[in-house]
Amino acid sequence: MSSTGEVTDRTGRGRRIILWRHGQTAWNVERRFQGTTDVELTETGVGQARRAARLLASLRPDAIVSSDLRRAADTAAELAALTGLDLTREEGLRETYAGVWQGLTHEEIIARHGAEYAAWKRGEAVRRGGGELETEVADRAAPVVLRHTEKLPEDGTLVVVSHGGTIRTTIGRLLGLEAQHWESFGGLSNCCWSVLGEGARGWRLLEHNAGTLPEPVLGDDD
Repeated sequence: MSSTGEVTDRTGRGRRIILWRHGQTAWNVERRFQGTTDVELTETGVGQARRAARLLASLRPDAIVSSDLRRAADTAAELAALTGLDLTREEGLRETYAGVWQGLTHEEIIARHGAEYAAWKRGEAVRRGGGELETEVADRAAPVVLRHTEKLPEDGTLVVVSHGGTIRTTIGRLLGLEAQHWESFGGLSNCCWSVLGEGARGWRLLEHNAGTLPEPVLGDDD
């Protein structure tokens, strides 16, 4: 497993899924919970997407699918432009809907909904802000990823552009882990990715938070 950003080609080792988090937004910098709010990339975020796209293009992906929210779709568009691949947008890959938490900073969430926040961090099933459970996010996102994966050639690579929370729940579901353990995955920095590889016993985590030297994780669940 790598977090150094080294890009390697594993041709001949089964299908791969690259789960790529979107670039930076202003709400990431402000540590506001975005959820399904449609916030656009900052100039820094666009630059991150272009840099990462050059790295990912070297892996010769076969297909690109993204959340239909602008921050993910615009990130994915940079890779589509380099590779000439069509970009498919899927509502099922959106970030967790978090109700009244959306738009609040982490400090405001803790101040106003401290017990709920603490229960979520303990791994309890919590509808943050009255929104979705993490298992419900996995219920809608993982099947989208698998549906597109099934269309790949035997050694094909799918790039999925989504959001920190949705990527974490999707990885947990595809690896067959219980939901209370999904938080064990460290957060993804903006425009970094994780790689799942197909093995004889199912999906395996090959890389996590790859794509750059370690940077602060800003607003992972958005």
